[in-house]
Amino acid sequence: MSVAEIQQGSKVSMHFAIKLPDGQVVDSTFEKVPAEFAMGDGNLLPGFEEYLVGLVSGDHKEFAIPPEKGFGQPNPQNMQEMKLSDFPVDMPVAPGLMVSFADAQGSELPGVIHSVEGNWVTVDFNHPLAGKTLTFEVQILEVQDAD
Repeated sequence: MSVAEIQQGSKVSMHFAIKLPDGQVVDSTFEKVPAEFAMGDGNLLPGFEEYLVGLVSGDHKEFAIPPEKGFGQPNPQNMQEMKLSDFPVDMPVAPGLMVSFADAQGSELPGVIHSVEGNWVTVDFNHPLAGKTLTFEVQILEVQDAD
């Protein structure tokens, strides 16, 4: 019996943790139900998936994921200035506050208030993990060959 290696289309059950450079855990399944997915199904970013190729059940590894393979670099065009009067009067508009807007298609678009200057508010619509090198810890529980 051969041990299945992770490859495109493999069905994988694993625990994972994503950590910031300071060690803070952003997301983890280690204390929850394991993640289950098929390689290439879009559940993981391709830059994360490529580190899994060749791993087998029982492997427990950590990888440094550079921004280019994770959530990308921040895009200056994703910083938008808005009028303070566009926000609800009772909203405590302050740097660090996460706000949600509707995009042109009506989908939720989260942003973080970057700064407030006079009557203008700068909102950062970049992914919160953009520009960060992340540690991706994985423990492979089960690998099934692609059908």
